[in-house]
Amino acid sequence: MNKPLPTICAVLTALGLVATAAPAHAATRHDNRLPTRAARQAGITQFGGGYAGWKQHAQPSRSTAGLININAASQRTMGIDVSAYQGNVNWSTQWNNGVRWAYTKATEGTYYKNSYFAQQYNGSYNSGMIRGAYHFANPAYSSAVSQADYFVAHGGGWSKDGKTLPGMLDIEYNPYGATCYGKSKSAMVTWIRSFLNEYKRKTGRDAVIYTTTDWWQQCTGNSTAFNATNPLWVARYSSSVGTLPGGWPYYSMWQYTDSPIDQDWFNGDISRVRALANG
Repeated sequence: MNKPLPTICAVLTALGLVATAAPAHAATRHDNRLPTRAARQAGITQFGGGYAGWKQHAQPSRSTAGLININAASQRTMGIDVSAYQGNVNWSTQWNNGVRWAYTKATEGTYYKNSYFAQQYNGSYNSGMIRGAYHFANPAYSSAVSQADYFVAHGGGWSKDGKTLPGMLDIEYNPYGATCYGKSKSAMVTWIRSFLNEYKRKTGRDAVIYTTTDWWQQCTGNSTAFNATNPLWVARYSSSVGTLPGGWPYYSMWQYTDSPIDQDWFNGDISRVRALANG
């Protein structure tokens, strides 16, 4: 029996002239990997380079960032947050400067691990500081549960040793595209809730939420869903913390400048930092 002649489409496919269909998830997972112009101005040169406060870092005027009331500062505890952006950190110098706690970026999405994590996370601990790890969220890339699991598996865990703070979810401006990662306000709240629930299931702790007031208002509708369970870390480069988002009655941490390194206040003395570490 004679074989049927191949169709024109089959011939073109064999010659490589017809593109094969991409996986259904390709558009959401692999597009928008290049940093935006604003992100590049903040030093984010590649996918995975997001860090806490990058959008504030890109702002041209921060001249009042270091003007903190000295009397108010006496009721606070100095900290810093670091990522690969800072490279190797001289932790003894930071300790001598009065820093007593630190957070280190561990992961981003489900595709990035901080290559400086060991030097930064262990170095802060060995200097005597109370330390924690944070995850830079990318809700456009993968599920909240998968990102929480990735974070815990790569440095974001917690142990009751009195010197390890609960993990922090860094949820802020998207350095690779749409501000709210292409999600509606309700979908963003759902994503955040899923991450936090999975993190607590894995570690037993409620994660800290790091954000800015304007992003939280724009992308979650100023959701009040987490203000009774998750400590707030707010970013505002100014001499005052300003309006808090989401109905939180107070902040636990405040990132107030990036000069000469990302600097933060804990809203309480060192005993309160230890209390948060101990859970």
